[in-house]
Amino acid sequence: MGYIRAIGATILLCLTLQTGSAQAESRGPFMVVGDTTSPPVGHRLFCHSHPDECRPSGGEAAARTVEPVTLTPELIGAIAQLNEEINRRVEAKSDRELYGVEERWTYPSDANQGDCEDYALLKRKLLNEREGIDLGNLLLTVVRKRDGEGHAILTLRTQRGEFVLDNLDRRVVAWRDAPYRFLKRQSVADPGRWNRVEDGNAVLVGSVAK
Repeated sequence: MGYIRAIGATILLCLTLQTGSAQAESRGPFMVVGDTTSPPVGHRLFCHSHPDECRPSGGEAAARTVEPVTLTPELIGAIAQLNEEINRRVEAKSDRELYGVEERWTYPSDANQGDCEDYALLKRKLLNEREGIDLGNLLLTVVRKRDGEGHAILTLRTQRGEFVLDNLDRRVVAWRDAPYRFLKRQSVADPGRWNRVEDGNAVLVGSVAK
């Protein structure tokens, strides 16, 4: 229990402290979301095999409003614990190594192996099931790393801003402090649709562009 509380305290600091970096100062607590765009091919195929996870859960997408989740100390601790747990438990392996293909969005294999989007999918599923967080507040997100490589993370929408759960970082940090260019993410109203993020650019790189 003390370990969980310690993690919760760490994430609480991440949620409250502001950095002085130019990147953080140029971003608000919430992403600016633009027009509808095409989903990654990997997610489109994932939706064919998991259709229930790609439909609005509260009726028609056009009429669906999802309020950002309210953070409590208990929920903060649970989110931090789950992020660290999945990062520790799942071994990073590429889709080429696991399935012989360039891109396959799915849950980690029976051997607990997967690549970046597999971590994000599992975190999304478990936070929805364990903590009751609406899928409209758990958004798969495509970014570009500093080296130009495409990467997938999970965005958490809260009333205090948006945060990222990343297999490359044991912390949960504000999106404004993440070292990425944000490109596009799932729609809040409809998890089968995607929107551009104004922080990034429309041209994707690497396997996430497919």
